Amino acid sequence: DQEKEWQQVRRGRYVEFNLVYDRGTAFGLNVPGSRVESILISLPVTAQWRYMHDEPEAESREGKLLAVLRNPKEWV
Repeated sequence: DQEKEWQQVRRGRYVEFNLVYDRGTAFGLNVPGSRVESILISLPVTAQWRYMHDEPEAESREGKLLAVLRNPKEWV
């Protein structure tokens, strides 16, 4: 199912951010004696990561979501 694949890829991006860029996660993993399972419990149970994943079509639900996320409105 196309929506399930999209969900899995987005979860993969979340995992990538958490493990590579998030300073809190990196700090927790580098603390001697830390419980790794407690730090990683926030990660999704299933995820996918695809190298050079294709952009969704602009008019698809996923494409519209990305357009909104990439161009936020200034509400204040």
